[in-house]
Amino acid sequence: MKRNVRIATAVTAGMLAIGGVLAGGAVAAGTDDTPAPGTTMQQQTMTGRQHHAERHGEGMHDARHDGSCTGYTALAAQGTLTAAQKTTLADMAEEEKLAHDLYTAFAARYDVHVFERIAAAETSHLSAVRTLLDRYDVTDPTAGKPAGEFTDPAVQATYDRLLKQGEDSLSGALKAGRTVETEDIAALKKALSGLTAPDTRQVYTNLLAASERHLAAFEHWIAAE
Repeated sequence: MKRNVRIATAVTAGMLAIGGVLAGGAVAAGTDDTPAPGTTMQQQTMTGRQHHAERHGEGMHDARHDGSCTGYTALAAQGTLTAAQKTTLADMAEEEKLAHDLYTAFAARYDVHVFERIAAAETSHLSAVRTLLDRYDVTDPTAGKPAGEFTDPAVQATYDRLLKQGEDSLSGALKAGRTVETEDIAALKKALSGLTAPDTRQVYTNLLAASERHLAAFEHWIAAE
């Protein structure tokens, strides 16, 4: 097993705080808050919030009434990845960064909470993928890359296209979000096929559930437009 890696990210400018001892302890799960149109942060926080804890992997995972999750989940045991699965893992890092960077750009442009909250969730998702990259000695293609820049030319082209689409209108930005989550869901389902490594299956399963919540949130906002 690789050495323990400690991750701690401060809450700054709306970013999600995540932290934990990885490869030997607990890893922080993401927070996916997707308030409905017209709902303020204070209303979302103060109105009718119900919690229920459910077992997930080796740790506890708290699910919230809005489909979001918060809490700590212990990372499952390391397994074995094929060369192709390691390539897929690196691709996942770029996809999570694309989602984060795109939603952050839209959050700065539009006064719509859905982008800010899902961008914060993508921060923890990328950290989870980076933990796997470290465990399996896979080079992180997102390391040192500023916002909006990617190693894979195809990912760069996709980001540039969706950013342009979202800059034209709020409707275009919401539909760009829908495209990202739809494509992520398809990629994660494909990546899970034939995958046996417990920790990687755990992370991909969590990411899949999050993308499904995010897609539902974007669909909701699009319908309300």
